[in-house]
Amino acid sequence: MTAASLKDMRLTNVAWILCAVILLASPGFAAGPGAANGRTLYKWVDEQGVTHYGDRIPPEYAMQERHVINSQGVEISRLEAQKTPEALAAEDQKKFEAEQSRNRDRNLLNTYASVQEIERLRDQRVTLLTDQIKVTSQFLELLNGKLKKLRVSSMHFKPYNSEPNAAAMPDQIAEDLVRVGNDIRTQEQNLHEKRSEETIMSRQFASDIERFKELKGIH
Repeated sequence: MTAASLKDMRLTNVAWILCAVILLASPGFAAGPGAANGRTLYKWVDEQGVTHYGDRIPPEYAMQERHVINSQGVEISRLEAQKTPEALAAEDQKKFEAEQSRNRDRNLLNTYASVQEIERLRDQRVTLLTDQIKVTSQFLELLNGKLKKLRVSSMHFKPYNSEPNAAAMPDQIAEDLVRVGNDIRTQEQNLHEKRSEETIMSRQFASDIERFKELKGIH
């Protein structure tokens, strides 16, 4: 912004303030707070940060925060800025999260009588998941062993065997290769999910224990 523009802005602001002072000092305005001849006096700020006064707000500023002042120039009320859809959505999300937090606190207090109860349930669920992870890992070992044997067998047949007189791979071996490969991928995914579940559950129980202590005042 140039020095000339800044000077013009200041002059404009001073002019508005003088108009406001004259309006405030008029007998009609003194007749009641916030009104001059039945009109309301507003104060608002433009995009350059300049404060304006008047009984009408330009349309481009009607959505933002406005202030109503009385005959002494004192603010008597404030009109909140109209919120954007994004701001309203953020408010709704904040309210939802606060309600979720309150529900969690109620559930903690209604479900458990002590930290030991939470720890006992945690240990039971961790043990269950650990056993499931162990069984899945063992099954994966068996599948990988079976796949290794199938691959060794497949090397005797085309297309893996390049000998001219090599026989075509039997359909059963080809089907077993595909099936076992799919089973391995499925069990690997299951194993990954179980380990992720174990990590998330441990963190959740740790958070629940900490929050329960806060609610009960336990140090």
